[in-house]
Amino acid sequence: MKVKRRVADGVDPKRFRVAIFGSSRVKMSNKVYKEVYTLARELAERGIGVVTGGGPGLMRAANSGHKAGSMKTKARSIGLGIKLPKEQKFNGSLDQQETFFRFTSRLDNFMLLSNAVIVAPGGVGTLLEFFYTWQLVQVKHICHIPIILLGDQWPDLIKWLEKWPLKHKYFGKKDLHLLFLADDSKEALKVIDKAHEEFLLGREDFCINYKKYKID
Repeated sequence: MKVKRRVADGVDPKRFRVAIFGSSRVKMSNKVYKEVYTLARELAERGIGVVTGGGPGLMRAANSGHKAGSMKTKARSIGLGIKLPKEQKFNGSLDQQETFFRFTSRLDNFMLLSNAVIVAPGGVGTLLEFFYTWQLVQVKHICHIPIILLGDQWPDLIKWLEKWPLKHKYFGKKDLHLLFLADDSKEALKVIDKAHEEFLLGREDFCINYKKYKID
């Protein structure tokens, strides 16, 4: 079965983009909200696009921060929404948007569009996005893109992964090396800047998922 490409058809595959995953429940007063806003603004100032779920919370933080930083660049902010029983409205800081009826199609399009992934704090949906991305990199269904875990939610999860699945050899140590821990936006940007540099040089590890993602 082929994945329908709509938003993905209209974007420039030569431009670097970062997916930002995170909770829809985080308020503007939260320090994580401010961290994601700052990070997205810095990405926009570098001419780097962002892809989010397009809704409230940390998605709005990313899209509004990106909008503030993109005044002098052509970086675009894309929202991939999902149809839910309790409708989530798109935030007002998007350049492009699309609604999906299945999480699988939505996740596939995130992967098509993204050259790096930042996972901010979140719940079940955020964890799904994180593990889906990690597995696709692990089995080489997508390129070796950096997966950056932002904030203090993640170190305990890494400890659990080391204590249980890794200890029992359900995956290898090299699989953990696909992940990056970042305390704040500055640390996340160091990884993104390196990935962006590799992308511009045409290095294979940071190729365009548009070409290599196996969706057929």
